[in-house]
Amino acid sequence: MTDHPGVEDLLREHAPQVLAALVRRYGHFDTAEDAVQEALLAAATQWPADGVPGNPKAWLITVAARRLTDLLRSQRARREREEAVARWTPVPADPPAAGDDTLVLLFMCCHPALSPASQIALTLRAVGGLTTAEIARAFLVPEATMTRRITRAKQAVKESGQPFGLPRDRADRLGVVLHVLYLIFNEGYATTSGPDLQRVELAREAIRLTRMLRRTLPHDGEVAGLLALMLLTDARRAARTGPGGALIPMDEQDRSLWDRARIAEGVALLEEALRRGEPGPYQLQAAIAALHDEASTPAETDWPQIRALYDVLYEMTPTPVVALNRVVALAMSEGPAAGLAALEAIAPVDHRVLGVRAHLLELTGDLPAAHKAYLEAAEASTSLPRQRYFQHKATRLDGRG
Repeated sequence: MTDHPGVEDLLREHAPQVLAALVRRYGHFDTAEDAVQEALLAAATQWPADGVPGNPKAWLITVAARRLTDLLRSQRARREREEAVARWTPVPADPPAAGDDTLVLLFMCCHPALSPASQIALTLRAVGGLTTAEIARAFLVPEATMTRRITRAKQAVKESGQPFGLPRDRADRLGVVLHVLYLIFNEGYATTSGPDLQRVELAREAIRLTRMLRRTLPHDGEVAGLLALMLLTDARRAARTGPGGALIPMDEQDRSLWDRARIAEGVALLEEALRRGEPGPYQLQAAIAALHDEASTPAETDWPQIRALYDVLYEMTPTPVVALNRVVALAMSEGPAAGLAALEAIAPVDHRVLGVRAHLLELTGDLPAAHKAYLEAAEASTSLPRQRYFQHKATRLDGRG
């Protein structure tokens, strides 16, 4: 956006607040979002040279509102529909706090009419303040493709007729918001395809947005749990890759590289959330991550406790990923044979299942079968670092089989 980090951070902070102010006053989410992007571009060009104005948010709202007025007038002239004028008339209202507006935007971007991919793209654009080019690069798609995705998403929100405000079913919809933020973080921390194992900018943005959400909903245990989970997981980022971006599994990582400040913050958030009552899925996942982070060595990991937490988590969310992680915890606490037996019930069989099977077969001493499973895992993976990792494991077994 700009070569001046201070200005870029300021613009990213104000972007959702400016967009919310325009949508609340004028409506037209899709056109307002375009106007805000143009105001941000103007600020990124002018502020580094002329200085940041005394009230940057007001400056952005003024510029964006002028541009929005121009866009709406242009639309009216082009469409020649006089009845549209009524929809352009500002609606008098006392705007809520900026944090409330940001929450409203998050709910709009995570509208149930949108696909998860569209929810993620629109959230990063409208709330995160990322440019379309930045989002396209993060997800390894052409900018034109991402432009179409975001345009369709904005049009779907417009056609839904949702007024600017918190939806009545916000308790249920909050789960969708949290899931979108979780997906953004996961794609950043463990990239599903492409040449890199991690896309740090996506993980960082997910953490920033979740912090913003927590400021708005400070007493929600699952919001705190999700933020704790992200921090406790991201704390291990520096140790996850070796030379050339090679994958390093957790039991081989240099734990001195783990971010102890992030771990402490995550644990504190988790403990505060757990005191509020019965934990939800994100709090349980954060508790599992904390057990990993607090073990000084792999041998000190409390696998029986991790297995017990996965049992509870599976009762709440019986997904294939949780089921696979239960198998790993079972194998680490009761032995690889027990894990292999439980693995037979896991479906679908993807690169993660094949990778776990290969590792457990290696632990049992069945090296030919492990070698075959590692190669199958490499073939099934779309991530180049994971492919290289599995191929390396298979090659290493060649001399031992």
